[in-house]
Amino acid sequence: MPISLLLSAPLPCPPPPPPPLLRHGCRRVPTPLRVSLPPPPLRAALAAASGDAGGRRLVGTRCARAAAAVGVPGGGGDAGSGAGTGITAAAAATVALAVMNRVLYKLALVPMKNYPFFLAQVLTFGYVVVYFSILFVRYQAGIVTKEMLALPKSRFMLIGLLEAMGVASGMAAAAMLPGPSIPVLSQSFLVWQLILSVIVLGRKYRANQILGCLLVTTGVILSVVSGANGGSSLSDVKFFWPAVLMASSACQAGASIIKEFVFIDGAKRLEGKRPDIFVVNSFGSGFQALFVLLLLPFLSNLKGIPLTELPAYVNRGAACFLNVGGNLNDCPGAPLLPLLFITMNMAFNISVLNLVKMSTALVASLTATLAVPLSIYVLSLPLPYIPGGTSLSTSFLVGAAVLVLGLLLYNLPQNSADQVKTE
Repeated sequence: MPISLLLSAPLPCPPPPPPPLLRHGCRRVPTPLRVSLPPPPLRAALAAASGDAGGRRLVGTRCARAAAAVGVPGGGGDAGSGAGTGITAAAAATVALAVMNRVLYKLALVPMKNYPFFLAQVLTFGYVVVYFSILFVRYQAGIVTKEMLALPKSRFMLIGLLEAMGVASGMAAAAMLPGPSIPVLSQSFLVWQLILSVIVLGRKYRANQILGCLLVTTGVILSVVSGANGGSSLSDVKFFWPAVLMASSACQAGASIIKEFVFIDGAKRLEGKRPDIFVVNSFGSGFQALFVLLLLPFLSNLKGIPLTELPAYVNRGAACFLNVGGNLNDCPGAPLLPLLFITMNMAFNISVLNLVKMSTALVASLTATLAVPLSIYVLSLPLPYIPGGTSLSTSFLVGAAVLVLGLLLYNLPQNSADQVKTE
C-alpha cells in the first residue's frame, strides 16, 4: 500500500500551537510508521537533519537512503511507478533522437566533408550561447539555485576537456568513414564507459554484464576486420580512422561518467536535490569552448590545418556552411543539413543528460544503443545527398548482430536488491 495512503490525513490540532503543543497537544492514533503528518521527502530529510521528532527522523532517513540507493530523487511511496513511467518515456525519446542524430550526423558531413573541424567549432561555441541563455532563464525562474551554481568547477573543466577532444576527433573520423560503420564503431563507447565507471565510480558488474560488453567488443572487431579484409563497407578505409573514432568514444564515455558523478555528488551537497541539467550542460560546454581555444594549434594540426592557414579555413568553412560566395554545387545541402544536425544533436544531448540524471550514465548509453540497428539500416539505404546507399556484407551484419546480442545480454533483468549492489 502506498505510504501516502497510510498517512492520508492529519488529525485535527488546535490552530497554530507552539511546537511543544504540536507534539503533546494532539491526539495520536498508532500507525505502523508512528507519524501523523505526511511531510514531503525534502521536508522529511531536512527535519531529520535538524533533529526533529524521532518517528519523523526514521521515516525521512529511510526515504533518503532508499532514494540515494536507487538514484531516484525522491522517496515517496507512490513515486516508484511514476518514476518508472518517466524513465521509460525519457528512454523512448532518447532512442528516437539517437536515430535521427546519427543519420543527420552523416548527412551534415556531406556538404561539410572538407570542413568537419569548422562544424565542430560551430557546435562548441554555439552550445555555450544556447545553454547559458537557457540557464539564465531557469535561474530567473527559480529552477536553478545559487547552491547549484556554486558546485565545484574542476569536474566541469575535465568534462569540457574530454568533450572537446571527443567532438573534434569524432568529426574528423566520421567524415572519412562510410555511414553504417559509424554507429557500430561508436559502440566501443559502452566498453569504455564500463571500464571508467569501475575506476571512477567504484561500480561492480555481474557476469552477464561483463560478457555482454565482451560481445560488444567482439562485434566492433568483427566489423573492423571485415573491412580490412575487403568486401565490406570498410574495405577502402585504413584502420587509422576507425581507431580515431573509437578513441573519441573513450573521451565521450569519460565525460558521461564524470557527469553522473556530478549528479551523485551534487545531490549530497544540495541535500538530496540533484543539480539542474543545464548547470552541467552550460559549464561543461563553457569549459569545452575554453579548451578548444587553448588546444586550437594541436587540434588544427591534427586535422592538417596549419595555424597560419586557420583564418582562411574558417572563412571557407563559413561560406560552405551558409552556402554563399561560391559554387552552390560545392556544398550541397547546406545550410539546411548542418542546421538540422546541430538542432537534433542539441536535443539528443539534453535528452541523454536528462536520462543520466533520472537513472545512470550506463542506462542512458544502453538506451541510446538500442538505436544502433535502426541507424545501420537507415544509413545503408539511399538517402538524399547519399545516392546508392552502402552495401552491407555478411561479415559486417554478423558483427552488428553480435554487438546487439551483447547489449541484450548486458541488459538482462535482475532483482532490485542485486541492482542496488551492482549499479
